[in-house]
Amino acid sequence: MGAEWATTWALAALDAVVRETMLFAAIGFLIGGIDDLAVDLAWVWTWRKRRAQAVPGDLRAYTAPPRRIAVFVAAWDEAAVIGAMLRSTLARLDHPDYQLYVGTYPNDRATIAAVAAVATEDARVRLVIGTQDGPTTKADCLNALWRALERDEAQAGVRAAAIVLHDAEDFVHAGELRVFDALIGDYAVVQLPVLPLIDPRATLVSGHYADEFAEAHAKTLTVRQALGAGLPLAGVGCAIERAMLDRIAADQGGLPFDAGSLTEDYELGLRIAARGGRGVLARVRERRGGPLVAVRAYFPATLDTAVRQKARWMTGIALAGWDRIGWTRSLDWRDHWMRMRDRRAPLAVLVLAVAYVALVAWGASLAGHALMGTPAPPLPSAMVLVLRINGALLGWRLTLRALCTGHAYGWREALWSLPRALVANLVALLAARRAVTAYVRSLRGGALAWDKTRHVFPDAASVPVRGDAG
Repeated sequence: MGAEWATTWALAALDAVVRETMLFAAIGFLIGGIDDLAVDLAWVWTWRKRRAQAVPGDLRAYTAPPRRIAVFVAAWDEAAVIGAMLRSTLARLDHPDYQLYVGTYPNDRATIAAVAAVATEDARVRLVIGTQDGPTTKADCLNALWRALERDEAQAGVRAAAIVLHDAEDFVHAGELRVFDALIGDYAVVQLPVLPLIDPRATLVSGHYADEFAEAHAKTLTVRQALGAGLPLAGVGCAIERAMLDRIAADQGGLPFDAGSLTEDYELGLRIAARGGRGVLARVRERRGGPLVAVRAYFPATLDTAVRQKARWMTGIALAGWDRIGWTRSLDWRDHWMRMRDRRAPLAVLVLAVAYVALVAWGASLAGHALMGTPAPPLPSAMVLVLRINGALLGWRLTLRALCTGHAYGWREALWSLPRALVANLVALLAARRAVTAYVRSLRGGALAWDKTRHVFPDAASVPVRGDAG
């Protein structure tokens, strides 16, 4: 009798867990789904405006007289890729007046040697060795490049029109500087699309980046731009007007990049918007119907490295970013909406985790009731309605992501985007724990460091370029 009572009580407690966790997760998914749907509807609404935008969509239209452009590449522990990246960039860029500034650290002799080897071959490469041992933050390294640029300009008497940001693993497009040169001035910041390369040996992990960027740089950023909200930068394939960086530097003690930030690129785009600088996502094709002028690179291909990178993004944008840059002007609902979306990741992960708990508990409850020979408690009609709505929203979300992926990478990758959604969930769950730990450590005075991942530079022949990509 006692054992039967205990079993009945345990099953009742399990039913209560199912009921409460399912309610919490269902409401959380509903709110997030409506939020995503609103962005999708805004994207459809802005279609005509996007088609009539002033930015030419054909690279052949970008023939403005060339101006000096400085390309900044921050490099910590990049000896394996930096040499190949620099040689590829020098061989590919179609622009007569640019300088590559590569930032290194005095305790990273291998990277210094790799950069120096290229610099001796081509005067367009400028090796800059910082004063501090690494790793610091990427922004701190970029500030060292800024100081070197100022010294060079003072000696040569020629100022750069724009500063372009790239990473040591980027495969640049030959025409990107032509696009930047033509648009900087009309815009304070120009962002090119980023198309992650998919490692065929790690289709699930590396491919989920392709899905996310395909959707973000085809839909989400275009909505932000159309709404007039701040345009966050991807940190690669972006150009910033020199005059705007001068203004930011003047407000920050002479240095434009905030060395205390883990996501200086994201924050910089919003700071530029706060100063009235216009930003644009330049979706330009080599020719009508041809491939996009875009940045391509391999992203992390293992679960551990993906978690580390996503944790850094989550810490810098959703947690520390809230503290550092706060909100925007009062009543500016567009920017408030977009910043809230940027910062919802920890809450979304919590909802996701509770949903998995609810799913496991529900399965255990059904099994328990079957063993006891008792009926499982029915779901309330309101709960059934919410679950059906969530199912429809999830189906729409997966379909739209598959369409974005397919447009950029082809129908095979579109199909792969469906199982990769589960991988993205797993990465987010694991990254959230690491992000919260890092954030708490920073609140206790812990030093910020460059938690980078090891990179791979692609061979030109291995970079697929689809004629209808993007």
